[in-house]
Amino acid sequence: MGERAVFDKTVDRRDFLQLAGLSSAVISAGIAAPAAAQSSLGSSAAEGRAAGEWAKSDLFGLGVASGTPRAESMILWTRLAPDPLAPDGHGGMPPRSVLVHWEVATAEDEGFRSPVAVGVALAQPELAHSVHPQVTGLKPRTEYRFRFRVGDQTSPVGHFKTLPMPDQDVEQFSFAVASCQAWYHGHFTAWRHLANENLDLIFFVGDYIYEYAISKEDNLKRQGVEVPEPFAHTVQTLEQYRLRYSLFKSDEHLQAGHAKAPMVVIWDDHEVENNHAGWWSEKGTEKAHFAYQRAAAYRAFYENTPVAPEAFPNGPHSQIYNAFDVGRLLRFVNVDTRQYRDAVVDPSDVEALNRETRSILGHRQERWMHEQLQNSPAKWNVLTNSVVVAPIADDKVDQWDGFPSSRKRLLQTMRSVQNPVVLTGDIHQHGAVELWGDSGEPVGIELICTSIASDGDGRPGSSSADWLKHPYVKKMDQRRGYILVDVTKKQLNAQFVVVPYVEKDDQAPREVAFTYRSPSGSRRLIEKGF
Repeated sequence: MGERAVFDKTVDRRDFLQLAGLSSAVISAGIAAPAAAQSSLGSSAAEGRAAGEWAKSDLFGLGVASGTPRAESMILWTRLAPDPLAPDGHGGMPPRSVLVHWEVATAEDEGFRSPVAVGVALAQPELAHSVHPQVTGLKPRTEYRFRFRVGDQTSPVGHFKTLPMPDQDVEQFSFAVASCQAWYHGHFTAWRHLANENLDLIFFVGDYIYEYAISKEDNLKRQGVEVPEPFAHTVQTLEQYRLRYSLFKSDEHLQAGHAKAPMVVIWDDHEVENNHAGWWSEKGTEKAHFAYQRAAAYRAFYENTPVAPEAFPNGPHSQIYNAFDVGRLLRFVNVDTRQYRDAVVDPSDVEALNRETRSILGHRQERWMHEQLQNSPAKWNVLTNSVVVAPIADDKVDQWDGFPSSRKRLLQTMRSVQNPVVLTGDIHQHGAVELWGDSGEPVGIELICTSIASDGDGRPGSSSADWLKHPYVKKMDQRRGYILVDVTKKQLNAQFVVVPYVEKDDQAPREVAFTYRSPSGSRRLIEKGF
Protein backbone atom coordinates (compact mmCIF):
# COMPACT_ATOMS: atom_id res chain seq x y z
CA MET A 1 0.00 0.00 0.00
CA GLY A 2 1.43 3.39 -0.92
CA GLU A 3 1.36 6.38 1.35
CA ARG A 4 -1.50 8.21 -0.31
CA ALA A 5 -4.37 5.81 0.27
CA VAL A 6 -7.58 6.28 -1.72
CA PHE A 7 -10.72 7.25 0.21
CA ASP A 8 -13.45 4.66 0.47
CA LYS A 9 -16.08 5.34 -2.21
CA THR A 10 -18.80 5.67 0.42
CA VAL A 11 -16.96 8.52 2.16
CA ASP A 12 -16.66 11.93 0.54
CA ARG A 13 -13.57 14.05 1.23
CA ARG A 14 -15.87 16.88 2.36
CA ASP A 15 -17.16 14.63 5.14
CA PHE A 16 -13.67 14.39 6.56
CA LEU A 17 -13.18 18.14 6.33
CA GLN A 18 -16.46 18.58 8.19
CA LEU A 19 -15.17 16.28 10.89
CA ALA A 20 -12.03 18.42 11.07
CA GLY A 21 -14.42 21.37 10.99
CA LEU A 22 -11.63 23.86 10.55
CA SER A 23 -10.42 26.35 8.04
CA SER A 24 -6.79 27.37 7.74
CA ALA A 25 -7.78 30.62 9.46
CA VAL A 26 -8.91 28.72 12.57
CA ILE A 27 -5.68 26.74 12.69
CA SER A 28 -3.64 29.90 12.22
CA ALA A 29 -5.53 31.69 15.00
CA GLY A 30 -4.46 28.94 17.40
CA ILE A 31 -0.88 29.96 16.60
CA ALA A 32 -1.30 33.75 16.51
CA ALA A 33 -4.58 35.53 17.17
CA PRO A 34 -5.68 37.87 14.34
CA ALA A 35 -5.86 41.58 15.07
CA ALA A 36 -9.68 41.62 14.95
CA ALA A 37 -9.93 38.97 17.67
CA GLN A 38 -7.38 40.76 19.82
CA SER A 39 -9.36 43.98 19.47
CA SER A 40 -12.76 42.50 20.33
CA LEU A 41 -11.71 39.96 22.97
CA GLY A 42 -8.77 41.86 24.38
CA SER A 43 -10.69 44.87 25.66
CA SER A 44 -10.49 45.51 29.36
CA ALA A 45 -14.18 44.65 29.75
CA ALA A 46 -13.85 41.34 27.90
CA GLU A 47 -10.70 40.37 29.80
CA GLY A 48 -12.37 41.38 33.04
CA ARG A 49 -15.31 39.09 32.34
CA ALA A 50 -12.90 36.24 31.55
CA ALA A 51 -11.02 36.83 34.78
CA GLY A 52 -14.23 36.76 36.77
CA GLU A 53 -15.64 33.71 35.02
CA TRP A 54 -12.71 31.51 36.01
CA ALA A 55 -11.62 33.21 39.20
CA LYS A 56 -12.02 30.01 41.23
CA SER A 57 -10.89 27.58 38.52
CA ASP A 58 -7.49 26.48 37.28
CA LEU A 59 -7.53 27.18 33.57
CA PHE A 60 -4.11 25.54 33.16
CA GLY A 61 -4.94 22.21 34.81
CA LEU A 62 -3.36 20.29 31.92
CA GLY A 63 -0.01 22.09 32.19
CA VAL A 64 2.23 23.54 29.49
CA ALA A 65 4.59 22.03 26.94
CA SER A 66 7.08 22.83 24.20
CA GLY A 67 8.16 20.83 21.16
CA THR A 68 9.21 20.77 17.52
CA PRO A 69 12.63 22.16 18.54
CA ARG A 70 14.78 24.11 16.10
CA ALA A 71 17.82 26.36 16.45
CA GLU A 72 15.85 29.61 16.34
CA SER A 73 12.25 28.58 17.07
CA MET A 74 10.01 26.47 19.28
CA ILE A 75 6.34 25.45 19.41
CA LEU A 76 4.64 26.21 22.74
CA TRP A 77 1.44 24.48 23.91
CA THR A 78 -1.29 24.69 26.47
CA ARG A 79 -4.97 23.76 26.57
CA LEU A 80 -7.50 25.59 28.73
CA ALA A 81 -9.42 23.12 30.90
CA PRO A 82 -10.88 24.31 34.23
CA ASP A 83 -12.74 20.97 34.47
CA PRO A 84 -10.50 18.51 32.57
CA LEU A 85 -12.81 15.52 33.00
CA ALA A 86 -16.03 17.20 31.85
CA PRO A 87 -17.77 14.41 29.88
CA ASP A 88 -18.24 16.45 26.70
CA GLY A 89 -14.46 16.55 26.16
CA HIS A 90 -14.25 20.36 26.27
CA GLY A 91 -12.60 20.57 29.67
CA GLY A 92 -15.27 22.77 31.20
CA MET A 93 -14.78 25.56 28.66
CA PRO A 94 -17.71 27.43 27.07
CA PRO A 95 -18.31 27.30 23.30
CA ARG A 96 -16.50 30.56 22.57
CA SER A 97 -12.94 31.69 21.91
CA VAL A 98 -10.56 33.09 24.52
CA LEU A 99 -7.36 35.11 24.09
CA VAL A 100 -4.26 33.47 25.53
CA HIS A 101 -1.19 35.62 26.07
CA TRP A 102 2.24 34.01 26.09
CA GLU A 103 5.73 35.22 26.88
CA VAL A 104 9.25 33.83 26.65
CA ALA A 105 12.20 34.99 28.75
CA THR A 106 15.78 33.92 29.22
CA ALA A 107 16.47 31.23 31.81
CA GLU A 108 17.95 33.83 34.17
CA ASP A 109 14.88 36.08 34.04
CA GLU A 110 12.77 34.25 36.61
CA GLY A 111 10.26 37.07 36.94
CA PHE A 112 9.78 37.62 33.19
CA ARG A 113 10.82 41.25 33.71
CA SER A 114 12.37 41.53 30.23
CA PRO A 115 10.71 38.94 27.97
CA VAL A 116 12.45 38.28 24.66
CA ALA A 117 9.20 37.39 22.89
CA VAL A 118 5.49 37.89 23.57
CA GLY A 119 2.34 37.11 21.65
CA VAL A 120 -1.34 36.22 21.71
CA ALA A 121 -3.04 33.03 20.47
CA LEU A 122 -6.74 32.26 20.21
CA ALA A 123 -8.01 29.28 22.23
CA GLN A 124 -11.03 28.11 20.22
CA PRO A 125 -13.67 25.46 20.94
CA GLU A 126 -12.93 23.94 17.52
CA LEU A 127 -9.45 23.02 18.84
CA ALA A 128 -10.59 22.05 22.34
CA HIS A 129 -9.21 25.43 23.47
CA SER A 130 -5.63 24.42 22.77
CA VAL A 131 -3.04 26.81 21.38
CA HIS A 132 0.21 26.16 19.50
CA PRO A 133 2.10 29.47 19.24
CA GLN A 134 5.37 29.30 17.32
CA VAL A 135 8.13 31.45 18.80
CA THR A 136 10.76 32.57 16.30
CA GLY A 137 13.88 34.74 16.36
CA LEU A 138 15.44 32.89 19.30
CA LYS A 139 19.16 32.35 19.87
CA PRO A 140 20.62 28.88 19.09
CA ARG A 141 21.39 26.55 22.00
CA THR A 142 20.01 28.94 24.56
CA GLU A 143 17.86 28.17 27.60
CA TYR A 144 14.50 29.89 27.93
CA ARG A 145 11.46 29.84 30.17
CA PHE A 146 7.86 30.47 29.07
CA ARG A 147 4.36 30.87 30.45
CA PHE A 148 0.78 31.69 29.41
CA ARG A 149 -1.83 34.09 30.80
CA VAL A 150 -5.61 34.44 30.54
CA GLY A 151 -7.04 37.42 32.40
CA ASP A 152 -5.22 37.43 35.73
CA GLN A 153 -4.49 33.68 35.69
CA THR A 154 -0.93 32.64 34.89
CA SER A 155 0.17 29.14 33.91
CA PRO A 156 3.00 27.12 35.41
CA VAL A 157 6.40 27.95 33.93
CA GLY A 158 7.90 25.71 31.27
CA HIS A 159 11.51 25.45 30.13
CA PHE A 160 13.22 24.70 26.83
CA LYS A 161 16.59 24.91 25.16
CA THR A 162 16.88 25.68 21.47
CA LEU A 163 19.02 23.47 19.25
CA PRO A 164 22.46 24.40 17.94
CA MET A 165 22.68 25.63 14.35
CA PRO A 166 22.88 22.68 11.90
CA ASP A 167 26.51 23.45 10.98
CA GLN A 168 27.64 24.07 14.55
CA ASP A 169 30.33 21.94 16.19
CA VAL A 170 28.64 20.30 19.22
CA GLU A 171 30.56 18.41 21.90
CA GLN A 172 27.72 16.85 23.87
CA PHE A 173 23.91 16.39 23.88
CA SER A 174 21.61 14.57 26.33
CA PHE A 175 18.08 13.29 25.81
CA ALA A 176 15.56 10.93 27.38
CA VAL A 177 13.32 8.30 25.77
CA ALA A 178 9.85 7.48 27.15
CA SER A 179 6.98 5.31 25.94
CA CYS A 180 3.68 3.61 26.77
CA GLN A 181 1.86 5.37 29.61
CA ALA A 182 -1.32 3.51 30.50
CA TRP A 183 -2.45 5.87 33.29
CA TYR A 184 -4.76 3.27 34.79
CA HIS A 185 -1.95 0.68 35.16
CA GLY A 186 0.15 2.72 37.57
CA HIS A 187 1.45 6.02 38.82
CA PHE A 188 3.70 8.12 36.57
CA THR A 189 6.63 7.89 38.97
CA ALA A 190 9.07 7.63 36.07
CA TRP A 191 8.04 11.11 34.93
CA ARG A 192 8.72 12.44 38.44
CA HIS A 193 12.33 11.25 38.21
CA LEU A 194 12.75 12.16 34.55
CA ALA A 195 11.77 15.76 35.33
CA ASN A 196 14.83 15.98 37.59
CA GLU A 197 17.34 14.77 34.99
CA ASN A 198 19.82 17.05 33.28
CA LEU A 199 18.80 16.84 29.62
CA ASP A 200 18.21 18.84 26.46
CA LEU A 201 15.26 16.99 24.90
CA ILE A 202 12.70 14.23 25.46
CA PHE A 203 11.49 11.73 22.86
CA PHE A 204 8.13 10.03 23.37
CA VAL A 205 8.00 7.06 21.02
CA GLY A 206 4.37 6.02 21.12
CA ASP A 207 1.26 5.09 23.12
CA TYR A 208 0.75 8.48 24.76
CA ILE A 209 -2.80 7.36 25.59
CA TYR A 210 -4.66 4.03 25.54
CA GLU A 211 -8.11 3.61 24.09
CA TYR A 212 -9.34 0.68 26.22
CA ALA A 213 -12.36 0.89 28.51
CA ILE A 214 -11.23 1.37 32.12
CA SER A 215 -12.79 -0.61 34.96
CA LYS A 216 -11.80 -1.51 38.51
CA GLU A 217 -12.52 -5.17 37.77
CA ASP A 218 -10.40 -5.45 34.62
CA ASN A 219 -7.49 -3.05 34.41
CA LEU A 220 -7.45 -0.25 37.01
CA LYS A 221 -4.16 -1.09 38.74
CA ARG A 222 -3.31 2.47 39.85
CA GLN A 223 -4.25 2.47 43.52
CA GLY A 224 -6.01 5.34 45.24
CA VAL A 225 -7.96 6.58 42.22
CA GLU A 226 -11.38 6.24 40.65
CA VAL A 227 -12.56 7.21 37.18
CA PRO A 228 -15.97 8.54 36.11
CA GLU A 229 -18.38 6.46 34.05
CA PRO A 230 -17.40 7.91 30.63
CA PHE A 231 -14.05 6.14 30.92
CA ALA A 232 -15.76 2.74 31.10
CA HIS A 233 -16.14 2.79 27.30
CA THR A 234 -13.67 2.07 24.50
CA VAL A 235 -12.55 5.30 22.83
CA GLN A 236 -13.83 5.95 19.30
CA THR A 237 -15.19 9.50 19.05
CA LEU A 238 -13.48 12.89 19.10
CA GLU A 239 -15.03 13.72 22.48
CA GLN A 240 -13.79 10.43 23.94
CA TYR A 241 -10.26 10.93 22.60
CA ARG A 242 -10.16 14.45 24.05
CA LEU A 243 -11.36 13.16 27.40
CA ARG A 244 -8.78 10.37 27.44
CA TYR A 245 -5.96 12.87 26.82
CA SER A 246 -7.36 15.01 29.64
CA LEU A 247 -7.21 12.10 32.08
CA PHE A 248 -3.62 11.22 31.23
CA LYS A 249 -2.41 14.83 31.02
CA SER A 250 -3.94 15.69 34.38
CA ASP A 251 -1.09 13.74 35.99
CA GLU A 252 1.24 16.19 37.74
CA HIS A 253 4.37 14.18 36.92
CA LEU A 254 3.64 14.06 33.18
CA GLN A 255 3.09 17.82 33.35
CA ALA A 256 6.46 18.19 35.09
CA GLY A 257 8.12 16.21 32.31
CA HIS A 258 6.62 18.46 29.65
CA ALA A 259 7.66 21.56 31.61
CA LYS A 260 11.23 20.29 31.97
CA ALA A 261 12.29 20.17 28.31
CA PRO A 262 10.91 20.15 24.75
CA MET A 263 9.26 16.88 23.75
CA VAL A 264 9.26 15.23 20.32
CA VAL A 265 6.13 13.03 20.18
CA ILE A 266 5.36 10.31 17.66
CA TRP A 267 2.49 7.87 17.88
CA ASP A 268 2.20 4.10 17.83
CA ASP A 269 -1.10 2.20 17.77
CA HIS A 270 -3.03 3.08 20.95
CA GLU A 271 -3.42 6.73 20.02
CA VAL A 272 -6.00 5.26 17.60
CA GLU A 273 -6.61 1.54 18.21
CA ASN A 274 -4.53 -1.46 19.27
CA ASN A 275 -2.43 -3.01 16.48
CA HIS A 276 -4.10 -1.09 13.66
CA ALA A 277 -2.23 -1.00 10.35
CA GLY A 278 -3.02 1.73 7.85
CA TRP A 279 -6.71 1.25 7.09
CA TRP A 280 -6.78 -2.21 8.73
CA SER A 281 -8.58 -2.47 12.07
CA GLU A 282 -7.84 -5.38 14.42
CA LYS A 283 -11.50 -5.29 15.45
CA GLY A 284 -12.67 -5.68 11.87
CA THR A 285 -14.12 -2.15 11.74
CA GLU A 286 -15.05 -1.36 8.16
CA LYS A 287 -12.82 1.13 6.43
CA ALA A 288 -15.35 3.98 6.19
CA HIS A 289 -16.00 3.97 9.93
CA PHE A 290 -12.33 3.44 10.82
CA ALA A 291 -11.39 6.43 8.69
CA TYR A 292 -13.66 8.60 10.85
CA GLN A 293 -12.14 7.14 14.00
CA ARG A 294 -8.61 7.79 12.74
CA ALA A 295 -9.53 11.37 11.81
CA ALA A 296 -10.87 11.97 15.32
CA ALA A 297 -7.79 10.40 16.91
CA TYR A 298 -5.37 12.45 14.82
CA ARG A 299 -7.18 15.68 15.61
CA ALA A 300 -7.11 14.96 19.36
CA PHE A 301 -3.39 14.12 19.08
CA TYR A 302 -2.76 17.54 17.54
CA GLU A 303 -4.86 19.31 20.16
CA ASN A 304 -2.97 17.72 23.05
CA THR A 305 0.68 17.61 22.01
CA PRO A 306 3.26 20.29 21.11
CA VAL A 307 3.48 19.33 17.44
CA ALA A 308 3.88 21.78 14.58
CA PRO A 309 0.89 23.13 12.59
CA GLU A 310 2.03 20.99 9.65
CA ALA A 311 0.87 17.96 11.65
CA PHE A 312 -2.74 19.15 11.77
CA PRO A 313 -4.75 16.37 10.10
CA ASN A 314 -6.61 16.58 6.84
CA GLY A 315 -9.36 14.19 7.82
CA PRO A 316 -7.70 10.80 8.50
CA HIS A 317 -4.28 11.95 7.22
CA SER A 318 -1.58 13.63 9.28
CA GLN A 319 2.13 13.94 8.56
CA ILE A 320 4.10 13.61 11.79
CA TYR A 321 7.36 12.27 10.36
CA ASN A 322 10.18 14.80 10.32
CA ALA A 323 13.94 15.19 10.79
CA PHE A 324 16.27 17.71 12.41
CA ASP A 325 19.96 18.11 13.23
CA VAL A 326 21.75 18.89 16.48
CA GLY A 327 24.72 20.68 14.96
CA ARG A 328 27.02 18.21 13.26
CA LEU A 329 26.76 15.80 16.18
CA LEU A 330 23.31 14.23 15.69
CA ARG A 331 20.59 13.80 13.12
CA PHE A 332 17.19 12.62 14.36
CA VAL A 333 14.87 10.99 11.82
CA ASN A 334 11.42 10.52 13.36
CA VAL A 335 9.08 8.14 11.53
CA ASP A 336 5.44 7.04 11.58
CA THR A 337 5.17 3.24 11.54
CA ARG A 338 1.35 3.07 11.68
CA GLN A 339 -0.44 5.32 9.22
CA TYR A 340 1.13 4.05 6.00
CA ARG A 341 1.98 0.42 6.78
CA ASP A 342 0.51 -2.49 4.85
CA ALA A 343 -2.17 -4.58 6.53
CA VAL A 344 -1.34 -7.47 8.83
CA VAL A 345 -0.77 -10.84 7.15
CA ASP A 346 -0.87 -14.34 8.56
CA PRO A 347 2.71 -15.16 9.68
CA SER A 348 2.32 -18.64 8.15
CA ASP A 349 1.95 -17.03 4.72
CA VAL A 350 5.69 -16.72 4.12
CA GLU A 351 5.32 -15.52 0.54
CA ALA A 352 3.02 -12.64 1.51
CA LEU A 353 5.12 -11.75 4.55
CA ASN A 354 8.31 -11.50 2.49
CA ARG A 355 6.82 -9.69 -0.48
CA GLU A 356 9.37 -7.15 -1.71
CA THR A 357 6.84 -4.32 -1.96
CA ARG A 358 5.62 -4.78 1.60
CA SER A 359 6.39 -1.74 3.76
CA ILE A 360 5.94 -0.65 7.36
CA LEU A 361 6.45 3.01 6.43
CA GLY A 362 4.73 3.41 3.10
CA HIS A 363 6.91 3.85 0.04
CA ARG A 364 7.12 7.65 0.04
CA GLN A 365 8.01 7.91 3.72
CA GLU A 366 10.47 5.03 3.36
CA ARG A 367 12.28 6.78 0.49
CA TRP A 368 12.39 9.97 2.53
CA MET A 369 13.85 8.10 5.53
CA HIS A 370 16.63 6.54 3.45
CA GLU A 371 17.48 9.93 1.96
CA GLN A 372 17.65 11.54 5.39
CA LEU A 373 20.02 8.86 6.64
CA GLN A 374 22.16 8.56 3.53
CA ASN A 375 22.65 12.32 3.14
CA SER A 376 23.35 13.01 6.78
CA PRO A 377 26.56 14.84 7.73
CA ALA A 378 26.07 13.97 11.42
CA LYS A 379 28.40 11.93 13.58
CA TRP A 380 25.45 9.97 15.03
CA ASN A 381 22.22 9.17 13.19
CA VAL A 382 19.15 8.30 15.26
CA LEU A 383 15.96 6.73 13.90
CA THR A 384 13.08 7.47 16.30
CA ASN A 385 10.58 4.69 15.76
CA SER A 386 7.69 3.03 17.62
CA VAL A 387 8.16 -0.74 17.18
CA VAL A 388 11.10 -3.12 17.48
CA VAL A 389 13.38 -3.43 14.44
CA ALA A 390 15.51 -6.38 15.58
CA PRO A 391 14.42 -9.87 14.37
CA ILE A 392 12.76 -11.67 17.27
CA ALA A 393 10.12 -14.26 16.26
CA ASP A 394 7.95 -15.24 13.32
CA ASP A 395 4.73 -14.32 15.12
CA LYS A 396 5.79 -10.73 16.00
CA VAL A 397 4.12 -9.39 12.88
CA ASP A 398 3.12 -6.10 14.50
CA GLN A 399 6.83 -5.21 14.70
CA TRP A 400 9.39 -4.96 11.88
CA ASP A 401 9.32 -8.80 11.96
CA GLY A 402 6.08 -8.45 10.01
CA PHE A 403 7.89 -6.39 7.35
CA PRO A 404 11.18 -8.19 6.63
CA SER A 405 11.72 -6.47 3.27
CA SER A 406 11.44 -3.04 4.91
CA ARG A 407 13.92 -4.12 7.57
CA LYS A 408 16.34 -5.50 5.00
CA ARG A 409 16.33 -2.18 3.16
CA LEU A 410 16.83 -0.26 6.41
CA LEU A 411 19.79 -2.39 7.52
CA GLN A 412 21.35 -2.03 4.09
CA THR A 413 21.17 1.74 4.38
CA MET A 414 22.50 1.67 7.93
CA ARG A 415 25.70 -0.01 6.71
CA SER A 416 26.68 3.21 4.94
CA VAL A 417 25.61 5.59 7.73
CA GLN A 418 27.80 6.87 10.55
CA ASN A 419 26.91 5.43 13.96
CA PRO A 420 23.24 4.46 13.35
CA VAL A 421 21.00 4.18 16.42
CA VAL A 422 17.33 3.16 16.65
CA LEU A 423 15.04 4.31 19.50
CA THR A 424 12.04 2.08 20.15
CA GLY A 425 9.25 1.53 22.67
CA ASP A 426 6.08 -0.64 22.51
CA ILE A 427 7.07 -3.85 24.34
CA HIS A 428 6.98 -2.59 27.97
CA GLN A 429 10.52 -3.83 28.61
CA HIS A 430 13.92 -2.22 28.47
CA GLY A 431 16.19 -3.79 25.88
CA ALA A 432 19.81 -3.21 24.86
CA VAL A 433 20.07 -4.71 21.38
CA GLU A 434 22.57 -4.81 18.53
CA LEU A 435 21.32 -4.89 14.95
CA TRP A 436 23.19 -7.50 12.92
CA GLY A 437 23.41 -8.09 9.18
CA ASP A 438 22.79 -11.46 7.54
CA SER A 439 26.33 -12.65 8.21
CA GLY A 440 26.31 -11.55 11.84
CA GLU A 441 28.23 -8.30 11.40
CA PRO A 442 27.11 -5.32 13.54
CA VAL A 443 25.12 -2.76 11.59
CA GLY A 444 23.84 -0.51 14.39
CA ILE A 445 22.29 -0.50 17.85
CA GLU A 446 18.71 -0.39 19.12
CA LEU A 447 17.71 1.08 22.48
CA ILE A 448 14.28 -0.25 23.50
CA CYS A 449 12.46 1.73 26.16
CA THR A 450 10.16 0.15 28.72
CA SER A 451 6.81 1.70 29.63
CA ILE A 452 6.07 4.60 31.95
CA ALA A 453 3.26 2.58 33.55
CA SER A 454 1.77 0.07 31.09
CA ASP A 455 1.47 -3.47 32.52
CA GLY A 456 1.85 -2.29 36.09
CA ASP A 457 4.81 -2.97 38.36
CA GLY A 458 6.85 -5.36 36.23
CA ARG A 459 9.91 -7.10 37.67
CA PRO A 460 13.66 -7.28 37.19
CA GLY A 461 15.01 -9.23 34.23
CA SER A 462 12.99 -10.74 31.42
CA SER A 463 11.01 -13.91 30.93
CA SER A 464 10.88 -13.42 27.16
CA ALA A 465 12.56 -16.55 25.85
CA ASP A 466 11.94 -15.47 22.26
CA TRP A 467 14.06 -12.40 22.89
CA LEU A 468 16.93 -13.63 25.03
CA LYS A 469 17.75 -16.60 22.80
CA HIS A 470 19.26 -14.14 20.33
CA PRO A 471 22.92 -13.23 20.98
CA TYR A 472 22.34 -9.67 19.78
CA VAL A 473 19.80 -9.07 22.58
CA LYS A 474 22.22 -8.11 25.33
CA LYS A 475 19.96 -7.48 28.30
CA MET A 476 16.30 -6.78 29.20
CA ASP A 477 14.27 -5.59 32.20
CA GLN A 478 10.50 -5.58 32.74
CA ARG A 479 10.24 -2.75 35.28
CA ARG A 480 8.86 0.69 34.41
CA GLY A 481 11.10 3.65 33.58
CA TYR A 482 12.89 5.51 30.78
CA ILE A 483 16.25 5.70 29.01
CA LEU A 484 18.71 8.52 29.58
CA VAL A 485 21.12 8.97 26.67
CA ASP A 486 24.27 11.11 26.58
CA VAL A 487 26.09 11.54 23.27
CA THR A 488 29.55 12.92 22.55
CA LYS A 489 31.74 12.70 19.46
CA LYS A 490 33.51 9.68 20.92
CA GLN A 491 30.73 7.71 22.57
CA LEU A 492 27.05 7.15 23.27
CA ASN A 493 26.06 6.23 26.83
CA ALA A 494 22.61 4.78 27.57
CA GLN A 495 21.35 4.46 31.13
CA PHE A 496 18.25 2.28 31.48
CA VAL A 497 16.42 3.82 34.45
CA VAL A 498 13.69 1.92 36.34
CA VAL A 499 11.40 2.21 39.35
CA PRO A 500 10.63 -0.91 41.44
CA TYR A 501 6.85 -0.36 41.47
CA VAL A 502 4.12 1.95 40.13
CA GLU A 503 0.80 0.50 41.26
CA LYS A 504 0.83 1.37 44.98
CA ASP A 505 1.87 5.03 44.85
CA ASP A 506 4.29 7.45 43.18
CA GLN A 507 7.08 7.23 45.78
CA ALA A 508 9.27 4.49 44.26
CA PRO A 509 12.97 5.40 44.08
CA ARG A 510 15.01 5.86 40.93
CA GLU A 511 17.19 2.85 40.09
CA VAL A 512 19.38 1.87 37.15
CA ALA A 513 18.76 -1.56 35.62
CA PHE A 514 21.89 -1.47 33.41
CA THR A 515 24.07 0.91 31.44
CA TYR A 516 25.63 0.41 28.01
CA ARG A 517 28.03 2.46 25.93
CA SER A 518 28.68 2.42 22.21
CA PRO A 519 32.06 3.80 21.07
CA SER A 520 31.90 5.80 17.86
CA GLY A 521 32.54 3.56 14.86
CA SER A 522 31.97 0.30 16.76
CA ARG A 523 28.24 -0.32 16.07
CA ARG A 524 28.36 -2.33 19.28
CA LEU A 525 26.93 -2.16 22.80
CA ILE A 526 29.38 -2.63 25.66
CA GLU A 527 28.04 -2.98 29.18
CA LYS A 528 29.44 -0.49 31.65
CA GLY A 529 32.34 -1.93 33.62
CA PHE A 530 33.49 -4.30 30.86
